Amino acid sequence: MTHPPSTVDVTLPPPPARGPIRAVVFDLDGVVVDSSAVMREAFSIAYAEVVGDGPAPFEEYNRHMGRYFPDIMRLMGLPLEMEEPFVRESYRMAHLVPLFPGVRQTLEELHGRGVRMAIATGKSGPRARSLLDTLGVLDLFDQVIGSDEVARPKPAPDIVLAALGHLDVPPEQAMMVGDAVIDLLSGRDAGVTTVATTWHGGDVAVLLAAGPDVVVHAPTDLLAYCPAALVP
Repeated sequence: MTHPPSTVDVTLPPPPARGPIRAVVFDLDGVVVDSSAVMREAFSIAYAEVVGDGPAPFEEYNRHMGRYFPDIMRLMGLPLEMEEPFVRESYRMAHLVPLFPGVRQTLEELHGRGVRMAIATGKSGPRARSLLDTLGVLDLFDQVIGSDEVARPKPAPDIVLAALGHLDVPPEQAMMVGDAVIDLLSGRDAGVTTVATTWHGGDVAVLLAAGPDVVVHAPTDLLAYCPAALVP
């Protein structure tokens, strides 16, 4: 699914004076993969199976994007039993989920420069790794961590700190790249540079109001913050 171009200012801010950046931690949905259409369909099927007739409240679900699915169900007052059909349908339709334009090029370039990379996602770890494997980019990441693999999911910093522990990179040399406020909160509390993306088609104004350190409007913009090949 394509999204209309963002109307926000496309001028890149200067890199924060914290680097050099040696690691980039990415959120998955809305940043690396354009999964909105598949998630809407999976959510609608799960709602119909567990709750019954009527329109599935996907727009409300979408406002909680980035959180672990059971946590979203609790916040929305929906049955936790929706998780099983939602996950089932998400796996079934995984082949329909594309990478955002420019993501593969960016990941390959960062990998070639020696930048360590991880995924810190609201998805479960197995589902995230399966999707990235289907897309042929799993081997570009040093670590993929799901919300089911940390004690406290986003907006707590645990998942970002866990990623940095695996990457063996201190927070002051790392970025957290996300499309949701909870990504920024998680990254900020972990002590990393927070990067907001605008290519997901969501509410950019809300994201910018959270005060990210950096705003990027295309995946390739990240390359400006990791310009040099790094020695491990």
